[in-house]
Amino acid sequence: GTSNGWIAPASPLLVPGRQRNGRGCLTSSSSSSSRTTLNSAVPVEESAAVPPATSSSSSSSAAIRKAELKAQALKEGGLFTFNTKYGALNPFAIYYGLTSIFLGLFWYAALTGCQLLYFITRGRVDRLKRLPIFFTQVWGETLMFLTRCAPKIENRHILKDFFKQKKAALICANHNSWMDIPFLGYTAGWRNYKLVSKAELGKVPILGKAIRVGGHVMVDRSNRRSQLMTLKSGMKWLKDGVHLCTYPEGTRTKTGRIGTFKNGSFKMAHKTGAPVIPLSIVGAGKAMPHYWMFPFRPSNFCKVVVHEPIASDDKTEDELAKAVRDAIISGLPEDQKPLK
Repeated sequence: GTSNGWIAPASPLLVPGRQRNGRGCLTSSSSSSSRTTLNSAVPVEESAAVPPATSSSSSSSAAIRKAELKAQALKEGGLFTFNTKYGALNPFAIYYGLTSIFLGLFWYAALTGCQLLYFITRGRVDRLKRLPIFFTQVWGETLMFLTRCAPKIENRHILKDFFKQKKAALICANHNSWMDIPFLGYTAGWRNYKLVSKAELGKVPILGKAIRVGGHVMVDRSNRRSQLMTLKSGMKWLKDGVHLCTYPEGTRTKTGRIGTFKNGSFKMAHKTGAPVIPLSIVGAGKAMPHYWMFPFRPSNFCKVVVHEPIASDDKTEDELAKAVRDAIISGLPEDQKPLK
């Protein structure tokens, strides 16, 4: 996924590394049957010349890739780097993780208080769920300060000028690291906004609670009904004046280069007439690559480039998606731009 008041919910800081490996695994169910057909079609003496298809080649390539990532992590993180099943760690990553968890305890308590308030008042108080976003922002800003991970922001004045208009926008950014999410929250600042996140994150302790209590939009990408409900929920927030944040790629890129965009999020902006504010997030993948559990160094060298709002009411959804993607690409370095 891709974005909220701070959506710390979608922050990597409390998301187990195993979440990263849940997608992209390839399996083959037909190889054995096709192999049987092949071997039965040749004479016995010739069948020996047909090498049996096994999974050894794929497993060996996976082992090689794992060894490469381990070596890369050691090169990036220094002498005291070690690997776990959740990702690589070094002294800074451990410090970052412990700090985020310690602060997360207070965050969890504040979210529980919000939950109790909404239960007692039956949702009549803080209808736009501003309080959970405030507490999430406190957690995120404090974490960024203590770990020196706050990114530089270019063109912040564009956001300040837009927010003075008191209208909602769809905020879109590229996505190649878990750090993209706290970066987006840090950039948006102390405002009420909701992240569009995958449903799996709702099961993660603290993070899942923040998503649910904060009213963020969760989508089950395998369920058509869930996708329709996401569309309706996102449009309602925009109509209520609440900013909506998303990563149009739908998932993190492992190459570091921006991927193709899905049009679902632009449909929300197009149907409500909300403008889209593109953000180019630079360098997040160099602070926390996908094979690390937490960032291995301070990420204050990263930056977020804010682009001018793009109107949605004078374009088709495809034209809007292209305009936003082009704007984001314009703010990226060459190693994050798509290959031509």
